[in-house]
Amino acid sequence: MFVALAIVCDEFFIPALDVITEKLAISEDVAGATFMAAGGSAPELFTSVIGVFISFDDIYVCVCICKIVFLHLCVTTGIGTIVGSAVFNILFVISMCAIFSKSVLQLTWWPLFRDVSFYSIILIILIVFFRDNVILWWEALILLSCYAAYVTFMKYNANVEKFVKKFTNRNKVTRVGSTDQLMPQVRLQYSASVATLIV
Repeated sequence: MFVALAIVCDEFFIPALDVITEKLAISEDVAGATFMAAGGSAPELFTSVIGVFISFDDIYVCVCICKIVFLHLCVTTGIGTIVGSAVFNILFVISMCAIFSKSVLQLTWWPLFRDVSFYSIILIILIVFFRDNVILWWEALILLSCYAAYVTFMKYNANVEKFVKKFTNRNKVTRVGSTDQLMPQVRLQYSASVATLIV
């Protein structure tokens, strides 16, 4: 099942998303944060949906005093899949790409800083929401609005990157060359009786 899902995503879904982003004239940053992320995460999304809504191992039935039955979905499988796959993507996938790359990967600090900052903020919000082991509708709405804020940020990513790098590079000292070339040469000049050092 997983191999078939991976083949469908790689052979059909992601190329279709490439065409959609070209037709809609979406920038690479926004496309990566929306359509390409959806294409790459489709197997995880479907696995999480199956784990949360179909697997009955995680469903607990609670009976109130009024004999009303509430289904309380414990989303341990879904959340474990989502957070675990994020750790897998960050650590394993990046390291394997670097190991098997035929050339040296030239990376900059900005994308890592940007995404780790957003990811840390969202994880803190998720931890706060999971204190009672239940995600309510308004908490889910806040999480979706955080994703919308991330996509909006990605639309202006190039401008924000220039703004941040302008301040980080303001006091940066660049080394031109050896400091020996900057020093004036010492010459000896002999007078009639005494040798004096002229700099």
